[in-house]
Amino acid sequence: MIDPATRIGAVHLTIASLDRSIRFYQSRLGFAVHRREKGTAWLGAAGQDLLVLTEEPGAARSHGTTGLYHFAILVPSRLDLARSLRRLVSTETAMQGAADHGVSEALYLADEDGNGIEIYRDRPRSEWPYADGRLHMGTDPLDFQSLLDEPGADRDGEEGLTAPTVIGHVHLHVSHLEAAHRFYVDVLGMEPMQRYGPSALFVSAGGYHHHVGLNTWAGVGAPPPPPGAIGLRYFEVAFGDTTVRESAVDRLQAAGIATASAEHGLSVRDPAGNTILLTSGRH
Repeated sequence: MIDPATRIGAVHLTIASLDRSIRFYQSRLGFAVHRREKGTAWLGAAGQDLLVLTEEPGAARSHGTTGLYHFAILVPSRLDLARSLRRLVSTETAMQGAADHGVSEALYLADEDGNGIEIYRDRPRSEWPYADGRLHMGTDPLDFQSLLDEPGADRDGEEGLTAPTVIGHVHLHVSHLEAAHRFYVDVLGMEPMQRYGPSALFVSAGGYHHHVGLNTWAGVGAPPPPPGAIGLRYFEVAFGDTTVRESAVDRLQAAGIATASAEHGLSVRDPAGNTILLTSGRH
């Protein structure tokens, strides 16, 4: 099994215009720009990098391919989610949906390039719904009015994302669900938490509802996007320390899955071509 302290680190995206994307993530979502150089910007909250944007002028979206379905920004409280909703409303940002999943409350939208985004807050684990001993994440309607009425949501002076906002999970398009299961569960060591028939699987470390979502909604057998396309470059999976990471790498190598040295960690591709950077803690 994977280290239960494993979490998702920064998400790295290709976008078409860095200036446009920075304006969007600052004004609509409350990200802070930590640094910017040579067509790349590092954004986050409370000094922690959560999102890395790299500009590819002329980059276009591909359809019917693997890659990012959405990345999910986990805010620390319901109050923070309410403030995120109020920010989206005040900036007239189009939303794609919202849901009460039982384990969480979530808002859905896309950035200027069509990259999917979820903003959510978790309920305490003691409140998570189980059926027959298995976690059951639903898709009930979100109570918008209750969220907007959250005490303190209308207080001025709370600009930006607060600590400890993190990337809670990533949700990926994959080619074949069984191949994804073998990679993320049998080899990487995550635990399967919930499956939706033949088309979606949610896996995690440490009993979390999910750190990685996997689906074949772009089509069974979907190919990877072409090089330089808008979307996911890679995402980070952060282990507690180097020893724990090396144990995961040993399992990958035993399964015949190649890894490559990269800045801050080791890079590996899942069977659908989605790239993961295996890191140890913060860097």
